[in-house]
Amino acid sequence: MIPGAFDYHRPASVGDACQLLADLGDDARVVAGGHSLIPMMKLRMAVPEHLIDLQDIADMKGICFDGDTAIIGAMTTQAELIASAELAARCPIVRETSLQIADPQIRNLGTLGGNVANGDPGNDMPALMQALNATYEIQSLSGKREVPAREFYEAAFFTALADGEVLTAIRFDMPAAGHGSAYEKQKRKIGDYATAAAAVILEMTGDVCSKASIGLTNVSHTPLYAEAASAALVGTSLDEAAVKAAAEASVAITEPASDGRGPSEFRSALTGIMVARAIRTARSRAN
Repeated sequence: MIPGAFDYHRPASVGDACQLLADLGDDARVVAGGHSLIPMMKLRMAVPEHLIDLQDIADMKGICFDGDTAIIGAMTTQAELIASAELAARCPIVRETSLQIADPQIRNLGTLGGNVANGDPGNDMPALMQALNATYEIQSLSGKREVPAREFYEAAFFTALADGEVLTAIRFDMPAAGHGSAYEKQKRKIGDYATAAAAVILEMTGDVCSKASIGLTNVSHTPLYAEAASAALVGTSLDEAAVKAAAEASVAITEPASDGRGPSEFRSALTGIMVARAIRTARSRAN
């Protein structure tokens, strides 16, 4: 289908974008890469009268480091994340996850900010940002605020982003040197949303896991931070009993829908497999 008629705006600054949102109110939507919004507009599931394109806002682009903290502009594309040698060296799971999103054509336009801000439970980056304990920087005419990724997602396509606000950047600390990580994603075909996926980040002290975090993709109405599953690994040697406990704890918090990817019971069971696989891979990469 063809989207309904709309007016197109292309602000050059975050302030201009916020002003447009304030002036236009509920009739306006911001667009980054457009890979979620435009299909919804074609299906008339979204009918904004105004589109505010963020692509000209230079302050929302780029990757920089403040010591051990990465600060990534919301308009940074997946392709740019993949191409960053420093990010790949210090936090390789970001590149690994980006490479599993859709296809090169989409990754050249699709942005990190669009992926995390839309509230789509099928998007890959939100679970990873929860595993990294990232913080989202948000701006409006009223000023700036920060929201932890683990508190941002409220329901499918509903987030803590309020009217008139723009998510401008994503910030997270680098995992310790020598950490291990993995993003395991089961999907029907290349480019598809996950049937189930898991992001795992591990830190080891000798042969003992000293820190762990697990995020889950597309197995509930929001991305999930698997807190109990993460805790089940800490203090263990990541033996099979610990891996099984973490997998079972992950499955316990899932509520996937039955859809074309499979019945809910299958997708929950698959979550445990993805978690176990990601733990083993991350352990093999640690130290």
